[in-house]
Amino acid sequence: MLGLRLKFSLGLGGLLIIILMIGVQSVLHLSRLGESIDVILRENYRSVVACQEMKEALERMDSGALFTLLGYTKEGEDLIRGNELAFEKSLRAELNNITVAGESERAARLEYLFKRYRIILRDTADPSLEDGFRRNTYFVHLLPLFLQIKNTADEILQMNQQNMVEANNSARWLAKADRSQMYLFLISGIVVAVGFVLLTRRWIYRPINRLIRSADEIRRGNLDLVVRSDARDEIGRLSEAFNTMAAGLREFRRSDQARLVRIRRATQQAFSSLPDAVAVIDLEGRVEIATEMARDAFSLKPGLSVFDLPFEWMADLFGEALRRERPAPPKDDQRVIQHFVEGKERYFRPEAVPILDNERLPTGVILVLQDVTQLRQQNEIKRGVISTVSHQLKTPLTSMRMAIYLLLEEKVGPLTEKQGELLLAAREDSDRLNIILNNLLDISRIESGKAQIALRAVPPRAMALEALESFRRAAQDQGVTLSVELPDNLPDVLADMSRMTCVFNNLLSNGLKYTPAGGKVTLSAEADERWIRFSVADTGKGIPDMYLPRIFEQFFRVPGQDNEAGAGLGLAIVKEIVEAHGGRVNVESREGMGSTFSFTLQRADRAAEEGGVHE
Repeated sequence: MLGLRLKFSLGLGGLLIIILMIGVQSVLHLSRLGESIDVILRENYRSVVACQEMKEALERMDSGALFTLLGYTKEGEDLIRGNELAFEKSLRAELNNITVAGESERAARLEYLFKRYRIILRDTADPSLEDGFRRNTYFVHLLPLFLQIKNTADEILQMNQQNMVEANNSARWLAKADRSQMYLFLISGIVVAVGFVLLTRRWIYRPINRLIRSADEIRRGNLDLVVRSDARDEIGRLSEAFNTMAAGLREFRRSDQARLVRIRRATQQAFSSLPDAVAVIDLEGRVEIATEMARDAFSLKPGLSVFDLPFEWMADLFGEALRRERPAPPKDDQRVIQHFVEGKERYFRPEAVPILDNERLPTGVILVLQDVTQLRQQNEIKRGVISTVSHQLKTPLTSMRMAIYLLLEEKVGPLTEKQGELLLAAREDSDRLNIILNNLLDISRIESGKAQIALRAVPPRAMALEALESFRRAAQDQGVTLSVELPDNLPDVLADMSRMTCVFNNLLSNGLKYTPAGGKVTLSAEADERWIRFSVADTGKGIPDMYLPRIFEQFFRVPGQDNEAGAGLGLAIVKEIVEAHGGRVNVESREGMGSTFSFTLQRADRAAEEGGVHE
């Protein structure tokens, strides 16, 4: 005769097999997904880097050709010779890394165009040929080839970048397919479980039928009932235990303890599977349920109080969520929490969400600590690359600008009219590039915290009017009206005067740039209990809604602008400076109706009350 242990082992063993299959499949699918994404992105990234290096080498070769035309034969030949090798190396890398449909044809075209370019480049750089012939060769043959090569490299770069996007979409699709497969496994597990339950019910139904009737009697209050059983297996032992527990069953059945224990265990198991640190806290601040990450990283163990933990910000978030009765984001200085987990530095973004009952009254708080370490590391890498590249370009650019200015001042000899035109164009481009590099360095310093922000109490009206003064002549020349709406009684703000001048200059410059003659640019400000809000509104062409979320991104420019619209760094600098002051920046715009850019600065008197004024 089979015992209950063996019967249940047969049933639960099948379920265990299903669970193991689901776990193994999950690991395999996730590993395959990660490897496929890594391979595609790595290969595409090689092509992107190769194309970028080819473009840079090509531009230097073009500069070398111009040097030879200007009479600097040795310098020009050195530039051409060194960068030919660099271009060929990058071209070989691209030809050996074809990963996208259509990339092979463009790479072959790139190789063919470069061979032609080298032949014509030698004629252009040959000092034995006549200057007129060399200039004609450069502008008629060499420069168009330069543009074709550069455009072809751009096409390959764009194809690889698009393939990276498609790889991401493919990964999403693969994840969706894997999720569907997991659902199939789960459904299969449920079907198997139901089958085993039916079999188990048949196996033990008759032996325990007597126990069921006895349990009904006990439920009705007949605790004097003695359960009889002739079975020698687990059912017999259960009958004996039933008689022993009869005295306490009424109280137990009257309460909801069994149901609460079951719910608590199920919830704990669900929480344990979450990757982030999540904890449920009752109204007294005690932890009820917590994920493994919350327990290990922040000691949020069931039964402990958040007020006893060494995290003041955690208690503040808990109290704020109960007070507001809606999700409470962290304060400005607590938006990202640095914390060490197993000796490793990690970063978490905290948020407290109140649990409301049917009457919208709080019954507890869910504390969520999202791990943003990887995102922060990616941002650090991006800032490091931008900072390094900007520093590396700064020195040679300064030398080039100095050389261009000396040539324009004819310190080294007279210039022809054509040479003057070329040098003027080069000066404008080098000045624009110098501005871009300075902006990149400013952004990098502000993001890394190395930029010195000297906060002091500043009259907002005086600060805004001083910044506005330098734009009056430009506005008058453009036929645009500059309007000021600044109350006289505005309280002082905490600001770094030099940094805020940069903010006003960028916003006013943008307003004038995109406002046609007869339009109006308005600078205004208003105060609330803690902040002063400044606004720069124009009546220009406005910004389409689809581009508003990206308007403060670095290097983003609204499509359709002319080449003089800048590199897309001005508004990014505005955002970094304002946020470094603890404020927020915002934009509202309607296409054809103008735009309004606004930002906030903290009132000095409120900061003084909180102990935050720095002279």
